[in-house]
Amino acid sequence: MIDIWLVVKGIGIGILFSAPIGPVNIMCIQLAFRRGFLAGLAAGIGAVFADGLFAALAAYGFTATAAFIAGYSSLFQLVGGLVLIVFGIRIMRMHPHLAAGGSARDSILSTALTSFGMTVTNPATVLGFIAVFGSLGDLAPAPGDYLGATLLVLGVLAGGCGWWFFVASLVSVVRDKLTDRGLERINQGAGAVLILFGAAILGRLACAALGFA
Repeated sequence: MIDIWLVVKGIGIGILFSAPIGPVNIMCIQLAFRRGFLAGLAAGIGAVFADGLFAALAAYGFTATAAFIAGYSSLFQLVGGLVLIVFGIRIMRMHPHLAAGGSARDSILSTALTSFGMTVTNPATVLGFIAVFGSLGDLAPAPGDYLGATLLVLGVLAGGCGWWFFVASLVSVVRDKLTDRGLERINQGAGAVLILFGAAILGRLACAALGFA
């Protein structure tokens, strides 16, 4: 039976990993400024494929080793919650600048391949997915549920694509109003969500340890 909530969870994870303003976001925003919606979207789609690759490795890896993970569930959730909080703090402290962009002469395919390469070679991305999938606990697909893992990955892809579609569309509309300060506020919001997610995981572990859950 298809668990639609796995898709919903995946969408949330996909948005969380796409939202922080980094090199790919800057590329997407600048290309949307210079060349329009499709060029900006191409930069985002390249990153989505890289995120999808890491999400698949994390989801199928954790599903295949579910018996081992079950024995260390609390440890994985503890580490995952702490990592999310650290990532959230780092994201909130970033200071992105619109001036640091890529070439406006690149083709759509070249732009997508560039953003894919930028994302797939970032070790923080794979560590982040491992942290998130490892900290899901009983919210993750059941042991051996590869259909559930696939639904979760598809949700990540859908969330990422939706985010980049939103960003490229928004920038095309508000080109003259976006500032570095606006980018910082986006990072602060995304970082705060990651911190709250990590804190919720740690809070749930604490309640379980104290016998409240």
